[in-house]
Amino acid sequence: MAKLSISRAWDEARATLGTNAGLLTTIGLAMFVLPGVIGEMITPAAPEGQLPPFGAWTVVAGIVVLIALVGQLAVIRLAIGSRSTVGEAISHAARRAPAYFAATLIWILPFLLIGAVLFGLIARNPATASPGVILALFLLACVMLFFAIRMLMTSAVASAEDAGPVRIIRRSWQLTAGNFWRLLVFFLLFIITLMVAAIAIGSIAGIIAEVVLGGKDPMTVGALFIALVTQVVSAAVSVTLMVMLARIYVQLAGDGAAEASVPTSGT
Repeated sequence: MAKLSISRAWDEARATLGTNAGLLTTIGLAMFVLPGVIGEMITPAAPEGQLPPFGAWTVVAGIVVLIALVGQLAVIRLAIGSRSTVGEAISHAARRAPAYFAATLIWILPFLLIGAVLFGLIARNPATASPGVILALFLLACVMLFFAIRMLMTSAVASAEDAGPVRIIRRSWQLTAGNFWRLLVFFLLFIITLMVAAIAIGSIAGIIAEVVLGGKDPMTVGALFIALVTQVVSAAVSVTLMVMLARIYVQLAGDGAAEASVPTSGT
């Protein structure tokens, strides 16, 4: 059972981000920003708190998610220390993506199904919702958070090891054993930082769109500007998180999990 040092992982992640900035930026733009902007621009408007009706945008959104998933695995591939070029990393990630996607579904789908039932019971009459149902929903969220922390290494395992979905889950559970609280603190701090940054930057982008670009209605220059800004921020956060997870994986799996050489540029 390896003991995790978050500070060491962060130092290594910063070094990786600096040394391989060009490679990671290429993946970020191609796999996160461009698909994300397209997805945002074609998603129809909907009342706050609701999703638009199903349509062509739903298919595009699904494709955007899959592309981002491949991008995550490609970033991890490079951040672990692979000699792969960008093109090779993306190709490897595409081959490993089905196993990672299946592993994610295996552990998260039961929570989503139970949560949907509980939300449905509350939605029938929110004013008189049963305390028992509310408590069950809270407990479900706590258990899901616990599993989410234990499953943090699934993406790194999927990228670094030739494992099937069940093996990916077991391996992540094994790697995170004894490091739950460290990983929980890291995860919560990251989420809080992300939320603060997203709100601040989103507000600034919205003001610029309203004042300078004439508004942010769908399919306008203002909407495009906001989508571009939010996707760039989201991509930067995603790349940073994946690099951190890669360096955490190297610690937990043993330094031999990383190849000694630095990734080389390529397409």
